[in-house]
Amino acid sequence: MRALQLVEDRKLVEVDLPPPPPPGLGEVTVRIAKVALNHIDVWGWRGMAFAKRKMPLVIGAEAAGHVDAVGPGVGGLKQGQLVSIFGAQTCGLCGPCQEGRDNLCENVAGVHGFHLDGFAQELINLPARNLVPAPPGVDETGAALAPITFGTVEHMLFDNASLEPGETVLVHAGGSGIGTAAIQLAKRMGCTVITTVGSDAKIEPAKALGADHVINYREDRFEGVVRKLTKKKGVDVVFEHVGADTWAGSMLSLKRGGRLVTCGSTSGVSTQMNLMMLFQQQFRIIGSFGCRMQNMNDAMQKMARGIVHPVVDTEVDFDGIGEALARMETRDVFGKILLKVG
Repeated sequence: MRALQLVEDRKLVEVDLPPPPPPGLGEVTVRIAKVALNHIDVWGWRGMAFAKRKMPLVIGAEAAGHVDAVGPGVGGLKQGQLVSIFGAQTCGLCGPCQEGRDNLCENVAGVHGFHLDGFAQELINLPARNLVPAPPGVDETGAALAPITFGTVEHMLFDNASLEPGETVLVHAGGSGIGTAAIQLAKRMGCTVITTVGSDAKIEPAKALGADHVINYREDRFEGVVRKLTKKKGVDVVFEHVGADTWAGSMLSLKRGGRLVTCGSTSGVSTQMNLMMLFQQQFRIIGSFGCRMQNMNDAMQKMARGIVHPVVDTEVDFDGIGEALARMETRDVFGKILLKVG
């Protein structure tokens, strides 16, 4: 079967791998349809690994596919069914897993496509418990974007930041995959959405998604514009995933008692922070990583009802993966790049 492997930093090759064996107890064989590319793929491609990796490594952390075979002890799934795939290898046995807090698994083995072989391969055996069936009305693209693109945002905005209707939220990098999802999810629940983008070409597409105000951060200091738009009050929530480049401005954009929720650090992992501002303004800073499987289901239900929709920049085949990752590295995208597998 075809697979896409990272063999060394910035070198990806298409290879032929043996297909997986028949699924074991509690397992399902999934025929991968589409992989959604994320910055975690860019980090792995350019050598920014959280843990020691063994190469060659099949890439791809976010994907959907169809059930190809069902192992013994599996119920509720049938051959041909479209499923969205949870991206981490969790134990399913610890307290957090049993409570549905999958991203806090105490025995997680790693993230597929980064620490473990990922989904850029035609067939893969996976635990049935890590598969979320796609509801009617959700296609392969929507299911592929549920685990990280929409699931991460659901977890950030609603589980962690407790976003409420009528609040004002600042969404950084509105042209990114999670940025396009955050704009839609916040606006659909009745929030005022301010977003930043890196070029004028992204302003109108961001507004079309529901953003009330769009700031080109390369032209203006976004924190100054935010303070002006909010009459110096600041926003209730900052949706942060850029990191060092935007951190100080994000803090200045918050209202007193505001919440900053962060899931990424694409511009750098370290920054300085004014601790006096933190406690005097009574800010709440919340770290968020991944999502719960329930978040994936919630996101797909909203897609099925037409409340939100995936925003796709382009789709590529295996031979276009290098250019796709390079474009993501330079942020020359609006929405998601999808890798077609099946």
